[in-house]
Amino acid sequence: MILEVAHLQVIPGQAAAFEQAFGQAQTIISAMPGYAGHQLQRSLTDPHRYLLLVSWQRLEDHTQGFRGSAQYQQWKALLHHFYDPFPTVEHYQIAEHYQGVEHCQAVAWGVNTAALPAV
Repeated sequence: MILEVAHLQVIPGQAAAFEQAFGQAQTIISAMPGYAGHQLQRSLTDPHRYLLLVSWQRLEDHTQGFRGSAQYQQWKALLHHFYDPFPTVEHYQIAEHYQGVEHCQAVAWGVNTAALPAV
């Protein structure tokens, strides 16, 4: 599993319009092959900063599949004009020797962990 982390800075005064547009755009990304989930987090200290977290099955599902698709052009048309500066995007994977992966992933994605087995 790959985690795409995008730091988004939205033009001041455009946050509400951005969130509305994102509501449309998320239907695009969620239909892509290899997509496994996403979250859009808004900063508590700066209402124009967001963190977009997208889980992909493989790195190529994002870098080649999504970004090389016609759907990405729709995504760009909906969202890219809200950003200044353009977002930074990084990709992460779970560290090899990290313990408690299932529990931490579930918490990060809002799963009720009471039903999960102890780690």
